[in-house]
Amino acid sequence: MSSPRSRSRKLQSRAFYALAAVTAATFVFEIFFIFLKAPVEVRMGIVQKIFYFHVPSAYAMYLGATACLVGSITYLTRPSDWSDAVALAGAEAACVFGFIVLTTGPLWGAKAWGTFWTWDPRLTTELLSVLIYVSYLVLRAFAGDGDGERRFAAALGVLGAANLPIIHFSVQKWGGQHPMVITGRGGGLQHPDMKLALSLGFLAFTLLAVLLVWSRARLEMVRSRLRRAEEDAIDLGLDTRAEA
Repeated sequence: MSSPRSRSRKLQSRAFYALAAVTAATFVFEIFFIFLKAPVEVRMGIVQKIFYFHVPSAYAMYLGATACLVGSITYLTRPSDWSDAVALAGAEAACVFGFIVLTTGPLWGAKAWGTFWTWDPRLTTELLSVLIYVSYLVLRAFAGDGDGERRFAAALGVLGAANLPIIHFSVQKWGGQHPMVITGRGGGLQHPDMKLALSLGFLAFTLLAVLLVWSRARLEMVRSRLRRAEEDAIDLGLDTRAEA
């Protein structure tokens, strides 16, 4: 008869694979809907379809940053391998989706503004956030895995999240060229299929963000258990030699 822990792990694995299947199906449907159903925007043409990936990926970056923030605060207050794993997974997800934002944005900007990059307030603060999470990952990769290094990285995780409201409100506060399409000031989404395509994009990228954070946290927990087992084995070997 299997133990409760074994049954729990099997249930988690089934839920994980179910989420992966739903995420893949949602992305396939979203891509078909964007390019075969949603109409082509009159002024920007087919380049406007980048919008359905650009905005949801920015939202997914916020989700990864939120996971990093929650894990970081939890680690600073009550250190554990799980909270550290969630913080690390969130930082990696924030970097992945942040790079998608910084790739799709210039492709859209080249058509809308005539240049791939401008030091617009939102673009600049977005780049700053991505660099903070890159710094987090570099610190975790090269500074060791002790409690001090984890706490310093957790502080970076909190700092990265503190910049997110600045990104969101930078257009209202400082202006700039970045449009506000969803609110209508940037042209809006006039056709219902455009709004549905964007909604599907939000759903797909939300599922992907949850999937990436979950899978990366699970992997980090396995690595932590393996590391602790190796440390116990080394201690046991030293104790055995000392007794001999």
